[in-house]
Amino acid sequence: MKNYESIRIFKNPIIEWTTHVHPIVPLLLWVPVVCYWYYEAATKDQLSFSIITLVSLVGLIVWTLTEYLLHRFVFHMKVIGPMTERFVFLFHGLHHDDPNDPTRLVMPPVPAILIVTLLYYLFSLVVPPVYMKAFMASFIIGYLIYDYIHYATHHFKMTSSLGRYLKKWHLQHHFRGEKSKYGVSSPLWDYIFRTVTGPKEDH
Repeated sequence: MKNYESIRIFKNPIIEWTTHVHPIVPLLLWVPVVCYWYYEAATKDQLSFSIITLVSLVGLIVWTLTEYLLHRFVFHMKVIGPMTERFVFLFHGLHHDDPNDPTRLVMPPVPAILIVTLLYYLFSLVVPPVYMKAFMASFIIGYLIYDYIHYATHHFKMTSSLGRYLKKWHLQHHFRGEKSKYGVSSPLWDYIFRTVTGPKEDH
């Protein structure tokens, strides 16, 4: 990773430094949070193992939908001016311009914390408080699965049948030039919303 020539996006060296993230950082940041939330769900909220399992399954499914919606409608949003152009570039366009940069394949801590905080608030409007911690713990697990599948598709020779399938799926999103295949950790919502294939993008 030290010898990779990354695209510079900020003049300020400190801000630029924060955009480069070692892939171990999301684990170090979120695993303690996940463990704490599950501990609170089992002790303070007194949820049974079966309820925690059920809520966790819901959280994982909601993550896959969130991943799809963010990727399709936020990271690939239609550019309508210089501000949206800069936003799309920073959040995702940079990755399409330089998809193999190993320091920019996982989410930096600051935007990750801000996004999770916002989502926590939004989900709390519909998820009962007693289930919230277990739900968010599994939601974050879904995010971590996504992050490392994404990293692996760009940097590892995935040998299992599932791994090869996900790698091919994601690389087709990058290199076929189509508005399609927005799911990374799961193709489920692409099939549901019929974005397995799509129209060619304008270049």
